[in-house]
Amino acid sequence: MAKHYIGYDIGGTNSRALVADEGGRVVGLGQAGAGSYEVVGWDGLEAALHAVTDAAFASAGIMPDQIAGAGFGIAGYDWPGERGPHLEAVASLGLDAPFALVNDSIIGLIAGTAEGWGIGIVAGTGGNCWGRDRHGREGHTTGGAAMLGEYGGADTLVPEAICAVSRAFTRRGPATALTQAFVDAVGALGQEDLLEGLCMGRYELSTSAAPLIFQAGAAGDAVSLDLIRWAGRELGSLVVGVVRQLTLEHEAFEVVQIGSLLAASPLLAGTMLATIHDVAPGARLTQLTMPPVVGGVMLGMEAGGVDVGPVREIVASTAVALMAKD
Repeated sequence: MAKHYIGYDIGGTNSRALVADEGGRVVGLGQAGAGSYEVVGWDGLEAALHAVTDAAFASAGIMPDQIAGAGFGIAGYDWPGERGPHLEAVASLGLDAPFALVNDSIIGLIAGTAEGWGIGIVAGTGGNCWGRDRHGREGHTTGGAAMLGEYGGADTLVPEAICAVSRAFTRRGPATALTQAFVDAVGALGQEDLLEGLCMGRYELSTSAAPLIFQAGAAGDAVSLDLIRWAGRELGSLVVGVVRQLTLEHEAFEVVQIGSLLAASPLLAGTMLATIHDVAPGARLTQLTMPPVVGGVMLGMEAGGVDVGPVREIVASTAVALMAKD
């Protein structure tokens, strides 16, 4: 009976599973909605796991007893105390195979690096950073955002921008084009109405307002440019923390950029890299160009004892081809 391997990317918006055969050829795909317990609860996590597993098995035309290794990358799995409930959700699948369970940032870096190790920096709605050295040791930040002093995602950048608009209104800071951009975004009558409305709950500026900051920066707004540099330094500090945890200061390694924010501005990525280079001059940036679930199936192959190196290109190319058809 031919061996197969399954990998998962369970996220806060979408969930996926891929099945690959012994040669690394991806032959099955399953997709579903949100699966992170932080979004849908523990029952929702189990439901997403079962939905993508059943769909992937049906797509590949295999049975569960053909799985020889599984890799689970799950958003929201950040702390040791969360491992038990996650393991229970995994166990509900009834897979009789070795497996690895990691934060979803890890599968992104596995998919995005040439050798399957390095650091993955996530900057989208939120920010997070996980790393893995060449020996498989992991390091990470908390994912706790502003509450734990980790900044740089849109969830912290937009509030900083609102503060800059407030400082401009009270003359504690320079004028900024963001004032009018935010007024227009919410339909406010002016800057005072904007700030009053935000305080009183009549208006809301969510993380979806982040592109306005990059647009204003591209047009030369000095305050926006400072905000972008601030976010870059903060994201760089997350990477530096993981560098120190894994003692990568004198290594040459890849930093995989995951999420929409880092692709939005060369200034953001460049500032981040300069911050990293102060501690780890051998770091180099690379952009994740394939779905993170590709790293999940590679992790599953590793768990099953497969040397992924010789088949990385096969896994990546066949995964992208199969997903393009869906």
